[in-house]
Amino acid sequence: MTDFFKGIPQIKYEGPTSTNEFAFRHYNPDEVLMGKRMEDHLRFAVAYWHSFAWQGGDPFGGQTFERPWFGDTMALAKMKADVAFEMFDILGAPFYCFHDADVRPEGATFAQSKRNLEEIVDYLGQKQSSHKTKLLWGTANMFSHRRWMSGAATNPDPDVYAYAAASVQAMMDATHKLGGANYVLWGGREGYETLLNTDLKSERDHAGRFLQQVVEYKHKIGFKGTILIEPKPQEPSKHQYDYDVATVYGFLVQFGLEKEVKCNIETGHAFLAGHSFEHELAMAASLGILGSIDMNRNDLQSGWDTDQFPNSVPDTAVAYYEVLRAGGFTSGGTNFDAKVRRQSLDPADLILAHVGAMDICARSFKAAAALLADGSLEQARTARYAGWDKAEAKALLKGSLDAAAATVTARGLNPEPRSGRQERLENLWNRFV
Repeated sequence: MTDFFKGIPQIKYEGPTSTNEFAFRHYNPDEVLMGKRMEDHLRFAVAYWHSFAWQGGDPFGGQTFERPWFGDTMALAKMKADVAFEMFDILGAPFYCFHDADVRPEGATFAQSKRNLEEIVDYLGQKQSSHKTKLLWGTANMFSHRRWMSGAATNPDPDVYAYAAASVQAMMDATHKLGGANYVLWGGREGYETLLNTDLKSERDHAGRFLQQVVEYKHKIGFKGTILIEPKPQEPSKHQYDYDVATVYGFLVQFGLEKEVKCNIETGHAFLAGHSFEHELAMAASLGILGSIDMNRNDLQSGWDTDQFPNSVPDTAVAYYEVLRAGGFTSGGTNFDAKVRRQSLDPADLILAHVGAMDICARSFKAAAALLADGSLEQARTARYAGWDKAEAKALLKGSLDAAAATVTARGLNPEPRSGRQERLENLWNRFV
């Protein structure tokens, strides 16, 4: 045990009238909705990198946090793990997520880094055996170190490609050993800064082959989890190959991986791509590649990915509505890829940020579940497309362009536009949130 969270109690559900800041008002893990416990629906996970590895820097300022586990020794890495599982216990969090670089010191060689990772994975495994919290997903950090400045799988240097392959192999082994439910690939540096030195076809082909190798290795080791790609647009590169869900799907189809890989979708990344979070979720669901989510938000006055905790029920509810419409999570869940502000120095700030976010998600999920159960929105959607259920409409799709055009003359068609009823549907939605 450490004393970092000394004096902070385990967070319990006390209901919406509670005035205790160290309590859940809306998140009751045992509440049953749509036949499942809320904990099993939401599948909350804590992000190791933001909560325990991030030092409080931003694009315009350096470190503000002084944590007792900051340092490059295995002893401090184990202290970090001790503190992490103490926080998981306080929150009752069922899952966590991590990169290799979050949990182990960087070695002077790859072999040393791998040994450090294997040692800390054994330690994390011991923690998991005596705690509730399990691994939602693992991933390799292939963006922070200077070796990744020109990408990993898309790097012009084949030696860096090989190093990326070794890094992913090691982290897939670690994720498999810890019983992780998924493995995530995030191409933070997979893109270009200028076309003057970039071969787009080569880089895309190499990224595609890399992902094929990842899937091949998954089957070789018997990993039963889901492989996930996390879309990310134009930050920090001018272009990235995994810009949004639709781009990722096209990439997967090109390399024959659309049945093997799904998406881990982040709120902030959706916004940077010029989309809403719910659009990306709905798009992924429609394409059959909705896997998991990173729950956060951006500051709309800032030009970068600020990774703040969610605080809007209407915005979060519409996202969970799309998750529920898709059938809910299977191997995925709700990972808080969010960090406290660099001025929030106290241990309590870290706990309360998660408490508030879990309550926001619970309130939002209940609103989404209630609207889905009500059925009015889905009935309106179905009614809008009901014309396509008729035999002559289905024949339009099966026949030729000539046949479709001839229908206009044969039936004397002169269609009038019909209202989309947007405001009425928004009013319906607002009754629930």
